[in-house]
Amino acid sequence: MKTISSWHVGVAAEAYTAAVFARYGYDVSVQYGANQPEYDLIAVSGDKMLKISVKGSQDGSWGLTQGYKKGCDYHEAASRWLEAHHKKTIFCLVQFQNTAANEMPRIYLATPAEIAERLNASAGGRGETILYENHTWGPRAVGHGTTDHIPDEWSISAERLAYMFTTYGE
Repeated sequence: MKTISSWHVGVAAEAYTAAVFARYGYDVSVQYGANQPEYDLIAVSGDKMLKISVKGSQDGSWGLTQGYKKGCDYHEAASRWLEAHHKKTIFCLVQFQNTAANEMPRIYLATPAEIAERLNASAGGRGETILYENHTWGPRAVGHGTTDHIPDEWSISAERLAYMFTTYGE
């Protein structure tokens, strides 16, 4: 698929997220407009509600903590990022890389703590500001020979959604 603007990636990521949650039988409310709070949409199941922050990508990665990196190392940036997010906000990571326009993107669900843990383990433990879907570090990198990837259990599924609602639903 050709590269599209970051605005289109964001709109499509939110739309796919809302559609997938609805497809699994959850009620979804999407926020629109500038200056949104911590989350982009909410999903409801019975008396449980999840706040969901949607991050779309078309390059195999999500830049998450660059804004927290100034004056500190990667681990401190991840800690600062984690502190800036509500512990019960769920991140929905939507990946369009290598998908045709008529194909579903890959979708992952993770908590801020899970993401911070992956960022800290990245590059052979050096840490990173970018969360990679699947990236092997080259010969000139600090993490040479290691591969960063999204854990399989983050893939969206009925079981992952049920776990998120049970554990983090308010």
